[in-house]
Amino acid sequence: EAEVDFYEAKIDFPEGRRKVDIFCMRACYSGKEFHLALPCMSQQAFLEAHVMAFRYFGGVFKRLRYDNLTDAVKKILRGRRREETQRFIALRSHYLFESEFCRPGKEGAHEKGGVEGGQGRFRRAYLVPVPKVEGFQQLNDLLASGCLEDESRTVEGHRRPLVEEWQQERVLLRGLPAEAFEVAEVSSPRVDGKGRVRVRTNWYSVPIGLVGLRVEARLLTGRLEVLHSGRLVAAHERVYGRGEERLKLDHY
Repeated sequence: EAEVDFYEAKIDFPEGRRKVDIFCMRACYSGKEFHLALPCMSQQAFLEAHVMAFRYFGGVFKRLRYDNLTDAVKKILRGRRREETQRFIALRSHYLFESEFCRPGKEGAHEKGGVEGGQGRFRRAYLVPVPKVEGFQQLNDLLASGCLEDESRTVEGHRRPLVEEWQQERVLLRGLPAEAFEVAEVSSPRVDGKGRVRVRTNWYSVPIGLVGLRVEARLLTGRLEVLHSGRLVAAHERVYGRGEERLKLDHY
């Protein structure tokens, strides 16, 4: 089993300090954790974080425990029964795990004590003082190094280091499917005369030789990938404004 939760941390970016949402998945037996900073809170980000977490753990837990997140829960029914969102059902069906949701209100406040305590400890250990980063890629590299360093500790109440208990737990996980769950938003924009494609409300450059052609754009939570004839031709950090440009000199 594993528990899933979100928490906030203050981070210094070149444009200033801001609060960032961080996804955490924690293995209940060993205490091994995965932390991922998200540029926005959306269902796409929620699903993509699961895909990356399963890849990090190298398998899929039989059961995951959640709060009543709107990205997963469409309607709270009697007891622990929930009407789940279609995209969350698709994710569960792809990876074949069971979901369990905490009781709403005070009754369920301590049903995910492991992940809630873990995120506070992790934040104090690796995000204090407030780190300075150039962007989300550097921030997630920092979190990844923290997760790796964390494996050498011994969880309170346990006799062996986390890394040893994880080796015992990991063999019980379900193997990953042959293909990862598709979380990208895919479109087929045409390259304009300035060597750009418009995805959502923003512009991104591609090699100038593709002017006038249609390409495949794969929009992820923090990244845009552009492919032509099945080959990756451009990749950009995703922007969330309106009418903004991401241009690379090499494309011209």
